Amino acid sequence: MDWRLPKGVTRMVLVRHGQPSEEMRGRCYGRLDVGLSPEGRAQSDRMAAFLSHVEFARIYASPRLRALETAAPLAAARGAEVVVEEAFREIDFGLFEGLTYEEAERRFPEAYAEWMTRPTQVRFPEGESYPVMRERVREGGRALRARHVGQCFALVSHGGVNRTLLTEALGMDDARLFRLGQDYAAVNVIDFFGDEPVVKLMNVAF
Repeated sequence: MDWRLPKGVTRMVLVRHGQPSEEMRGRCYGRLDVGLSPEGRAQSDRMAAFLSHVEFARIYASPRLRALETAAPLAAARGAEVVVEEAFREIDFGLFEGLTYEEAERRFPEAYAEWMTRPTQVRFPEGESYPVMRERVREGGRALRARHVGQCFALVSHGGVNRTLLTEALGMDDARLFRLGQDYAAVNVIDFFGDEPVVKLMNVAF
């Protein structure tokens, strides 16, 4: 794509974190603060190289370590700091955190069954529901756009956060959320012409 920013356009570059450490494979993790695997760090370096020529007014990240480690090479190449934004943390799985899917099903069969059938409606035990997450993420997105009118900024966070902002831009309802792929270290671009979004790039992974 043409990375030159048209006059008056606000550009949001969304990046998913790289692959997390191996001990999280097959487990629920949202609030858990896990770092990147060696492959995740390599993905982050490749993502940063892909975006090396892009000028960012600011680089933001979720407070989770996996997002901060993914943002690090992006910021280091520019001598910039990473600004943490709490609004963009991943959904809180509550009592599911750290459990394998099999453990979650065994310990919380009703909540697990609802998650499998209505993933955007279930409220995780002592955690969040997707509608709660959706509102904090969308409100955070509007705040960043208002802060950077006519500029390009990056947000490094999570698959759920990116899908939430992309479905808002595309006018999709919650039930279709998981039709949008978000691979590790994937890059997405949304341009805003005033309040009108145009998705320019989606799920370019490294």
